[in-house]
Amino acid sequence: MIQALNKCSDWLQNILTMILETFQCLIHNSDKLVCLSEYAYQPGWVYFFLVVMMLLSAIGLPLPEEVTLVSVGILAYMGANPDKFPPPFPGAPYVNPTTAAIVAFLAVFLSDFLIYLIGRFFGVKIFDWGPVKKFITPESRIKIESWTNKYGALACGIFRFTPGLRFPGHLACGMVKFPAWKFALVDGIAAAISVPTQILLLAHFGEHILGAFKQFKFVILILLVVGGAIYLYKKWKSPKEILP
Repeated sequence: MIQALNKCSDWLQNILTMILETFQCLIHNSDKLVCLSEYAYQPGWVYFFLVVMMLLSAIGLPLPEEVTLVSVGILAYMGANPDKFPPPFPGAPYVNPTTAAIVAFLAVFLSDFLIYLIGRFFGVKIFDWGPVKKFITPESRIKIESWTNKYGALACGIFRFTPGLRFPGHLACGMVKFPAWKFALVDGIAAAISVPTQILLLAHFGEHILGAFKQFKFVILILLVVGGAIYLYKKWKSPKEILP
């Protein structure tokens, strides 16, 4: 037990150190991509980060999973192009696009199914829990339940493709006792279409994407900051109904 706690403590310390070093690099370097390229050669940490972020996104973290998938896709592109982003030493392990895509798919699928099971076993009571109650209004919950009952498998598939609806939608699928095997099938197909695709496209066409980012980085940064601020404000300060 003590060894496990010590190992967890070491992991957390390493993560904090990596975050601090990255922020320092971003502040002092004009080429921001240099600060990220070192992570292209730390696949273990990247895969671990990917799993954790997919789980947090599944349980309602106000950060779309697409942000994480895009980041990992860029790292996979860097690792696949050592001539442009040199490794720390010859033969260094790197973020493999195929491995990252498989890890992302499994993390997303299992996280979605976990939320489904929570909704199935806890039912309406889960919406009385503070964080969930703040994120999902009673009116929104009723509409999502009604929509799930009405459209069934189609609703479950749409939830996977729609940021902001994934968490409450998967809870609702469990609450209305939608068959577990059908949910797994629909969600699995939807995740297989959307999740690996984002990483693989970025890994193979990263040069064009990064070129556009460098050219319009200030505009993109402003749009991301403004969009993120609006998103967080709507979710936490004045939550609206999720479905029209």
